[in-house]
Amino acid sequence: MLRFMPVGDSMTIGSAGEHTWRYRLWRHLCTAYDGPFTFVGPREELYDKAADAPTSSAYADPGFPRRHLAGWGEGWLHMAPLVGAAVRAHRADVLLVSLGLIDLGFYTNAEQTAENVRAFVSAAREANPRIRMVLLPVIPNVRATTDPPFATQVDLFNVLLAKAVADLDEPRSPILLASPPQSYDIHLDTYDGTHPNASGEHRIAEAFAGAMWEAWGLGQMYAAGTD
Repeated sequence: MLRFMPVGDSMTIGSAGEHTWRYRLWRHLCTAYDGPFTFVGPREELYDKAADAPTSSAYADPGFPRRHLAGWGEGWLHMAPLVGAAVRAHRADVLLVSLGLIDLGFYTNAEQTAENVRAFVSAAREANPRIRMVLLPVIPNVRATTDPPFATQVDLFNVLLAKAVADLDEPRSPILLASPPQSYDIHLDTYDGTHPNASGEHRIAEAFAGAMWEAWGLGQMYAAGTD
């Protein structure tokens, strides 16, 4: 059984009524991966905007393994101290990580955020020395179109993230840097300039699936339009 753990911020946890990219990737892997697999993690809920808390179970389609390690407003800063225990408790084999936007927006600069990436990787490997990881670069959101210093920090962090992956990748615990979601358009693929709508969910799932297929031969290329 191959155990994937999605790790992320609001774009990964999703909110009430959504499918999430986690669901889209699961649907893809059901036909693309020839073997048993599941999603694991210490959390299961969606974010409830009315309650301002991660308390919703109202998935658009709840019929998939909904476990994850994601939180609305959480970033590398928050997940680095949590990932080791989560990997250990849930026996994760592959981490699918989409983090960084919230860090750069509210908590840490690009260099500090990159240090938290390294702390995250170290903690995950301490829990499972053979853990595999796929890291998604930060997708610039609407703020980056009107806040040049923020846009600069996003660009710098993505450069530092690529360097961290190059430095930390090793054969027994490989790390992939996924390509940014192909043709991602914040005006078409989000509902508010940040959070993915259905097409955005597919594009993020495709980025993870493509990285694993191209580097590891795991699964297949993502089929556009998969439900």
